[in-house]
Amino acid sequence: MDDKMGTLYYGGTIYTMNQENETIEAVLEKNGSIVAIGSVKEIEAAYQTDIDHYHDLQGAVMYPGFVDSHLHIIGHGEKLLHLDLSAMQSAEEVLAAVERKTKELEPDEWLVAEGWNENQWQDSRVIDKSELDAISTEHPMMLTRVCRHAIITNSKVLELADITKDTVDPQGGKIVRNQAGEPTGYLLDQAQELVKEIVPMISEKKLQQTVQVAVEDLLRLGLVGGHSEDLFYYGGFQRTLAAYQAILPTMYKFRAHLLVHHLVFDDMLETGYRFGDGGEYTSLGPMKIFSDGALGGRTAWLKQPYADDEKNSGIPIHTTADLDILFQKVRKWQHPVAVHAIGDQAVEEVARMIKKYPLTNGLRDRIIHAQVMDKDVLALLKELPVVLDIQPSFVASDFPWVIRRLGAERADRSYPWKTYLRQGIACAGGSDAPIEDVNPLKGIQAAVTRRSRMDGAIYGENEELSVFEAISLYTKGSAFVINHEHDRGVIQPGYTADFTILEKDLFYHDPAFFHEIAVNTTIVNGEVMYRK
Repeated sequence: MDDKMGTLYYGGTIYTMNQENETIEAVLEKNGSIVAIGSVKEIEAAYQTDIDHYHDLQGAVMYPGFVDSHLHIIGHGEKLLHLDLSAMQSAEEVLAAVERKTKELEPDEWLVAEGWNENQWQDSRVIDKSELDAISTEHPMMLTRVCRHAIITNSKVLELADITKDTVDPQGGKIVRNQAGEPTGYLLDQAQELVKEIVPMISEKKLQQTVQVAVEDLLRLGLVGGHSEDLFYYGGFQRTLAAYQAILPTMYKFRAHLLVHHLVFDDMLETGYRFGDGGEYTSLGPMKIFSDGALGGRTAWLKQPYADDEKNSGIPIHTTADLDILFQKVRKWQHPVAVHAIGDQAVEEVARMIKKYPLTNGLRDRIIHAQVMDKDVLALLKELPVVLDIQPSFVASDFPWVIRRLGAERADRSYPWKTYLRQGIACAGGSDAPIEDVNPLKGIQAAVTRRSRMDGAIYGENEELSVFEAISLYTKGSAFVINHEHDRGVIQPGYTADFTILEKDLFYHDPAFFHEIAVNTTIVNGEVMYRK
């Protein structure tokens, strides 16, 4: 862009998000940065020679660009391209869809499907391998649960992966077996890796296409960026990073902040990259570690057993000694961590590691999810410079079944978003797509209403966020967790010209219908990336 060119945005409502209810009349953007804010008259008087274009909002509403602080971008693309099971209401509906899809496949071609969720079925059973075998024993089948912490396979896959009655459960995983001790095809957490390592490699062309499809959809939904964890999969660190860099920013501008799975951390170091390197639109993030599983499959690590499975407290993915080694390694490079921890025992274990090995360079650790909470863990979190990466939509999708998992008392103190903010614990907001719908307006809606999609009831009313707090999760929160609070997340001079423009005003609209609001325009670095 020519150094003298600039765009003046006016003609609508513009929220700075500096503080609640702060609006301005106009914004001047130049070379991807915000140059001035104020009235049209003031900006024209001071910057007339810099204004090349006028962008009339025509009554639309501008916010700082929304950023999803935790999702799986390539996984979202896969969901768009693969067989999507997430809306299906029974095992029979899933099996019928699998049978239809199988008829489209070439001989020996894998069937990969995404998103089944037995908790939304009237009969909440798990499909057995025999039911998939009845459809096909020729095609390997892998059906990934909505949480991505479990898969169902047919016998063909078990055979290819050499998973038998004698196969030992890996650390942090479980091979579910029937009464005779035979694998049922249901594999939890790290046991999934026994299969995923034999799934045919996606081609580079298909990988790039998957990134492209995902980014197009994210921009359409008003997202200017996302923090994603993909680099361990799809052929490894360099191959996956290259796929991102082939699309960003060559085809689209979208700020992808890419977490680095602990198993490819050395690959990152060998390239000479460190935190924040990799390019403006493909910046590398913290080391990603999984410390436990998920509540849906009863693998989240709890202090007390599950209410509906009293012999089970979940699965720690790493031993304490191994987790300690990972922290020693990452701190050698003063690199932050982003640790998946859902259960209260997992959160406590991770918090103690962060306290034991503090960062000294000002970068920020994050704990992803932090869903199950108690007062002792909360007190520990308050001591730490850690950001909680929360997913508001989990309230809408997990209740009421999560009460069966945790019991009423424990469920009542979980998903405590308002408590975190009241206690001064920084939070960022994401979707965990493709596990949840990636639409940020649905996340903001869930944070404000806490209404279940399952039964329409409100759960944890005292933990509802204000509209300002909810939007802040996706603007200031997402910027803060990656140390960009000085140039992203609000509309003020010196900040990036990333804007989400909506047809309606979230502050004056019924939160129950936020999901119906249309995105008008998505702007990244001063350039229109999507227009309705």
